[in-house]
Amino acid sequence: MDFPELETNRLILREINEDDAEDLFKNFSDDRVMQHYGSEKMTEIEETVGLIHSFKMNYSENKGFRWGIQIKGQSRLIGTVGFHAWSSKNRRAEIGYEVHPDYWGKGYAQESISKALEFGFKDMNLMRIGAIVFLENLQSNSLLMKLGFQKEGVLKNYIIQKGQSYDTNVYSKVKC
Repeated sequence: MDFPELETNRLILREINEDDAEDLFKNFSDDRVMQHYGSEKMTEIEETVGLIHSFKMNYSENKGFRWGIQIKGQSRLIGTVGFHAWSSKNRRAEIGYEVHPDYWGKGYAQESISKALEFGFKDMNLMRIGAIVFLENLQSNSLLMKLGFQKEGVLKNYIIQKGQSYDTNVYSKVKC
């Protein structure tokens, strides 16, 4: 199956390739992006190439999708959105996303997540889409609620980043 390309009013969600490494490195090496991401920021562009390969492997092994977010008429990626921890048997996955700070507050995250959710429920036949978010990430917590996710609870000491343990909110959106 070819990697699905999705389109919104302003965005194209497309397959990520090695030519996108520099764009993704700008995200994954930025302290503001990585502050609530759950992993350490990247320091070498080669790490981004490895991440791109892991996205491709997850797709080929039916473990997930990760789209690059591209503004129509531009060539660079401003972020990514997609699914991981995909269980086709149990018809569930978790959504993840990030957008470069230059594009925060413009509705791009909401637009791309909405399109990914539509694809997940319709084309992947998911019944449940989950999300894990740092308590401190107020914008992401608010965005998920706006998109119809329900908070299910708090996972204590769930993510360790920079040697510190963090609690996270767990959300879900189920197919209607």
